[in-house]
Order: sequence, then structure tokens, then C-alpha cells
Amino acid sequence: MTKIATFDDWIDLFRQWQRDIGFDSSLIPDYPFDAIYEDPPISEVEFGEFAGVKKWERILEVPTQEMRDALLHLIVYQGDTEFASSEQQRHLVRTAPTSYDLQCLLRVMREEMRHGWQMSHLLVTHFGNSGKLEARKLLERRAYEGSRLLGAFNEPVDHWLDFFTYTTFIDRDGKYQLTMLRHSAFAPLARSMGPMLKEEAFHLFTGLSGLSRILKTGKIPTEIIQKYLNKWIPTAYDLFGKDQSTSAIRFYRWGLKGRFDEDPTAAPPEDLERLNEEARSHYVREIQEIIRGLNQLIPEDRTQLYVPDVKFNRRIGEFADQTFGVDGNRLTVEEHQRHLQEVLPGAQDHEVLQAIFREGSWITGVKNAG
Repeated sequence: MTKIATFDDWIDLFRQWQRDIGFDSSLIPDYPFDAIYEDPPISEVEFGEFAGVKKWERILEVPTQEMRDALLHLIVYQGDTEFASSEQQRHLVRTAPTSYDLQCLLRVMREEMRHGWQMSHLLVTHFGNSGKLEARKLLERRAYEGSRLLGAFNEPVDHWLDFFTYTTFIDRDGKYQLTMLRHSAFAPLARSMGPMLKEEAFHLFTGLSGLSRILKTGKIPTEIIQKYLNKWIPTAYDLFGKDQSTSAIRFYRWGLKGRFDEDPTAAPPEDLERLNEEARSHYVREIQEIIRGLNQLIPEDRTQLYVPDVKFNRRIGEFADQTFGVDGNRLTVEEHQRHLQEVLPGAQDHEVLQAIFREGSWITGVKNAG
């Protein structure tokens, strides 16, 4: 196994990773991969037990080894999601409905790769041998082999409806995670987040505009679109973490990860154990507004879209593996199995979509896209 001594060694592995996943780097010939840092908006720790002290620039300034390990954990998990999403989306290059969509996909992929590059730069630069090992492992796991750290990033993204739904809702969770890390007491991590958030905004635009363009044509039944919402939104709920999390408590107390709406002048949170739930509730309100907007594009006589209940099809937290329907009502085990077959994408939906894709004109074009 290749040992990393410098970041240049890691870059060699990154190029090999691109080849291994089948990504043609000639599609983005002029894109300058780089680690980009900006000055943090606040130079002092904003919350927790170390509030008011200068943010830590070097890992040895972080007071305890336990805190350093937690910081390493946060960076590794963030980096793992970035490389995983490119693996999930890599085959869509061959089936782009328009040249505009291909360019959007390539931009999303290269920026996700850069975000993984950014996290790896932090690991190699600041965390010694442990960081170099973890940066290498980021390039060794594979979404399509089911070895990524979070389940959402091992799920297949099968086609462009899947992609647009994924970028609308899973990348939106990414916006929340990056915003919370932007408040981090570890200054190099905080300084990484601003550029990443600016790039993430385009990913959200790509997803939402794609869904809007699909709805405007009316070729894909909204019942099928809803099934993909039912697939990805509960997965996004899970990405916020357990409802009651001791890890979230530690991250907050140590100043490593803040709230989505962190405000140094505001009162501290009343219940540190519910920080994940608090962030998830912000997310739910936001996507409810998004669905209301999308429904404006659907004729009144057609099925309207909705946000599945937060209890539906969860894999972690207090509702994990329980038999709740999309409306939040509890079902028997048998009813639940039938319900999942009805409300999640299946083979028949896939066949219908493939026929629609072959016919073409299932998504509106974009004026002046060039």
C-alpha cells in the first residue's frame, strides 16, 4: 500500500482514484484542483467551554487528544461524503439529457472532488501520520462497493431524476453540515467552509432547477417523482445524526461544530442532547417550502408532491426500523412491507422512466445555456 509522505503523494493517489472509478479527467481539463482557505468571519471560539479564546491554527493547540480525535472524525466523515457522491454520479456522464446538464454534472462532480481534496489537505497538513492514513483511506473506500462511512453515500444514483432529487435534498444536508463546521474552533477547518458553501449552492441550484424543468414538461408522472422524494428525504433526515447524541454534545462543548443558526450573541442551546434534532427541524422547514414551490408547477388536477413524515423509513434515531408510513401513521409489519413497495421506487417505475428517457423531451431546455 502506498505510503503518503507529502501532499504531492496524496495527489498521485487522487489521480489514480479518478481512473479507478472510471472518471475521464479530460472532461475537466482546465479545472485547477486546489485547497482554498478564507479568513473566518470570527477569529475567536464562538461557543462552548472555550468561547472567547483565539481559534486554534495548529492541531497541537487543541487542548486534549480526545478533542483532536473528534476533530479528525469530523473531517474524515465530511471528506468521505465528497468522494462518495462523485462515485455515485460517475456513470451519468454517458446519459446527460442536454449539453447544459452534462456541464452542470461535471461542475458538481469536480467541486465535490475538490471538497474531498480540501478535507484531505487538512488531514495531511495538520494531523501527522494519522491524518495521512485517513486521507489515503478516503480514496480507498468505494460507494459502489458499499464501503463508504454513511449509508446514504452507498446508495446508487441510477438516472437523472435520481440525480436531481439527490442534489436537491442530500446536498442540502451538506449545506447544513458545512454551515455548522464554518463555526469551528479549529481555524483551518472554519476557513475551508466558505469556499465550499459557495460551490455547494450551485449543486442545490442544479437539483432544484432540474426538478422544476422536469415538472414543467409534465412527461414524468408526479407519482414517480414522489417515490424518489420518499427515497432520499428520509436518508437526508438520517444524515443529521441521532436525535439524542453525546457526540453532538462534545462537538459543541469543545467548539468544534456549531448550530446551523449559530449566533455568539444568542443564548446557548437549552438541550445539548437535541442539537441534531434542532438542525433537522430547520431542514424540514426548508424543504417544506421547496415542495410548496415545486407544487406551483403542477396542474391542480395532478397529484401534488409532499414531504414524507420524519418518522418514515428511518435507519437511525428513535424511529429507526419502525413501521411508520409516509404520513407518519404506524402500520403493522405486513402493512409496512406493502406500503414500502407502493411508495418507494421499484423495477416497474424504472422501466417507465427508461421508456420516457428514450422518447426524449422529458426535461425543458435552458435558454442561453452555452
